[in-house]
Amino acid sequence: QAQLVESGGGLVQAGGSLRLSCATSRRPFSTYAMGWFRQAPGKEHDFVAAISWSDGDTYYADSVKGRFTISRDNAKNSVYLQMNSLKSEDTAVYYCALKEPLPGGRYRGGYYYSPPYDVWGPGTQVTVSS
Repeated sequence: QAQLVESGGGLVQAGGSLRLSCATSRRPFSTYAMGWFRQAPGKEHDFVAAISWSDGDTYYADSVKGRFTISRDNAKNSVYLQMNSLKSEDTAVYYCALKEPLPGGRYRGGYYYSPPYDVWGPGTQVTVSS
Protein backbone atom coordinates (compact mmCIF):
# COMPACT_ATOMS: atom_id res chain seq x y z
CA GLN A 1 0.00 0.00 0.00
CA ALA A 2 1.40 3.37 -1.03
CA GLN A 3 2.39 5.55 1.89
CA LEU A 4 1.84 8.71 -0.14
CA VAL A 5 -1.00 9.14 -2.61
CA GLU A 6 -1.36 12.11 -4.94
CA SER A 7 -4.60 13.28 -6.52
CA GLY A 8 -5.95 16.25 -8.45
CA GLY A 9 -4.01 15.94 -11.67
CA GLY A 10 -5.68 16.29 -15.04
CA LEU A 11 -5.93 18.24 -18.26
CA VAL A 12 -6.22 22.03 -18.13
CA GLN A 13 -5.83 24.86 -20.61
CA ALA A 14 -2.92 27.24 -20.40
CA GLY A 15 -3.69 30.00 -17.91
CA GLY A 16 -5.88 27.70 -15.85
CA SER A 17 -5.47 26.27 -12.36
CA LEU A 18 -5.23 22.90 -10.65
CA ARG A 19 -4.87 21.88 -7.04
CA LEU A 20 -2.90 18.76 -6.24
CA SER A 21 -3.35 16.91 -2.98
CA CYS A 22 -1.16 14.36 -1.27
CA ALA A 23 -2.25 12.27 1.68
CA THR A 24 -0.07 10.03 3.80
CA SER A 25 -0.66 7.25 6.24
CA ARG A 26 2.71 7.76 7.89
CA ARG A 27 2.86 9.20 11.39
CA PRO A 28 3.69 11.63 12.85
CA PHE A 29 2.94 13.71 9.77
CA SER A 30 3.55 17.01 11.53
CA THR A 31 7.28 16.27 11.86
CA TYR A 32 7.93 15.65 8.16
CA ALA A 33 9.04 18.15 5.58
CA MET A 34 6.97 17.71 2.43
CA GLY A 35 7.86 18.44 -1.15
CA TRP A 36 6.54 18.36 -4.68
CA PHE A 37 8.62 17.33 -7.66
CA ARG A 38 7.87 16.83 -11.33
CA GLN A 39 9.19 14.99 -14.33
CA ALA A 40 8.36 15.89 -17.90
CA PRO A 41 8.91 13.38 -20.71
CA GLY A 42 12.58 13.12 -21.57
CA LYS A 43 13.60 15.50 -18.79
CA GLU A 44 15.14 15.36 -15.36
CA HIS A 45 13.24 14.90 -12.15
CA ASP A 46 12.88 18.50 -10.94
CA PHE A 47 12.17 20.10 -7.59
CA VAL A 48 9.01 22.23 -7.50
CA ALA A 49 8.25 23.27 -3.92
CA ALA A 50 8.74 22.26 -0.29
CA ILE A 51 7.29 23.12 3.09
CA SER A 52 8.90 22.67 6.48
CA TRP A 53 7.25 20.94 9.38
CA SER A 54 8.13 23.39 12.10
CA ASP A 55 7.03 26.83 10.98
CA GLY A 56 5.44 26.21 7.59
CA ASP A 57 8.32 27.88 5.82
CA THR A 58 8.17 27.34 2.06
CA TYR A 59 10.68 27.16 -0.76
CA TYR A 60 10.02 27.20 -4.52
CA ALA A 61 11.79 26.57 -7.76
CA ASP A 62 12.27 29.80 -9.70
CA SER A 63 10.15 28.44 -12.55
CA VAL A 64 7.01 28.28 -10.38
CA LYS A 65 7.58 31.12 -7.92
CA GLY A 66 4.58 33.44 -7.83
CA ARG A 67 2.33 30.89 -9.58
CA PHE A 68 2.37 27.84 -7.31
CA THR A 69 1.63 27.66 -3.59
CA ILE A 70 2.43 24.74 -1.31
CA SER A 71 0.50 24.28 1.92
CA ARG A 72 -0.12 21.60 4.49
CA ASP A 73 -2.86 20.50 6.87
CA ASN A 74 -1.33 18.47 9.66
CA ALA A 75 -4.75 17.52 11.01
CA LYS A 76 -5.53 15.84 7.68
CA ASN A 77 -2.01 14.46 7.11
CA SER A 78 -2.03 16.19 3.77
CA VAL A 79 -0.03 18.58 1.64
CA TYR A 80 -1.32 20.59 -1.29
CA LEU A 81 0.03 22.32 -4.37
CA GLN A 82 -2.12 25.10 -5.79
CA MET A 83 -1.03 25.75 -9.36
CA ASN A 84 -2.20 28.93 -11.06
CA SER A 85 -1.38 30.50 -14.42
CA LEU A 86 -0.37 27.12 -15.76
CA LYS A 87 1.86 26.94 -18.81
CA SER A 88 2.44 24.17 -21.32
CA GLU A 89 5.91 23.69 -19.84
CA ASP A 90 4.29 22.72 -16.52
CA THR A 91 3.13 19.49 -18.16
CA ALA A 92 4.66 16.62 -16.20
CA VAL A 93 4.05 13.84 -13.75
CA TYR A 94 3.95 15.44 -10.30
CA TYR A 95 5.25 13.57 -7.30
CA CYS A 96 4.70 14.19 -3.62
CA ALA A 97 7.58 13.32 -1.29
CA LEU A 98 8.26 13.18 2.41
CA LYS A 99 11.46 13.99 4.26
CA GLU A 100 12.05 12.66 7.74
CA PRO A 101 13.94 14.77 10.27
CA LEU A 102 17.11 13.59 11.92
CA PRO A 103 17.36 13.54 15.72
CA GLY A 104 17.43 17.13 16.87
CA GLY A 105 15.20 18.32 14.04
CA ARG A 106 17.88 18.66 11.38
CA TYR A 107 17.58 17.26 7.85
CA ARG A 108 19.91 15.30 5.66
CA GLY A 109 21.27 17.68 3.07
CA GLY A 110 21.09 20.57 5.50
CA TYR A 111 17.68 22.01 4.70
CA TYR A 112 14.10 20.80 4.58
CA TYR A 113 14.07 21.33 0.80
CA SER A 114 17.41 19.63 0.13
CA PRO A 115 17.70 16.15 -1.31
CA PRO A 116 17.34 13.35 -0.48
CA TYR A 117 13.67 12.76 0.23
CA ASP A 118 12.73 9.52 1.94
CA VAL A 119 9.29 8.42 0.71
CA TRP A 120 7.67 9.08 -2.68
CA GLY A 121 4.17 8.83 -4.07
CA PRO A 122 3.36 7.15 -7.40
CA GLY A 123 2.71 10.48 -9.14
CA THR A 124 -0.19 12.22 -10.86
CA GLN A 125 -0.23 13.49 -14.44
CA VAL A 126 -0.73 17.18 -15.14
CA THR A 127 -1.22 18.17 -18.76
CA VAL A 128 -1.49 21.80 -19.81
CA SER A 129 -2.77 22.40 -23.32
CA SER A 130 -1.70 25.51 -25.18
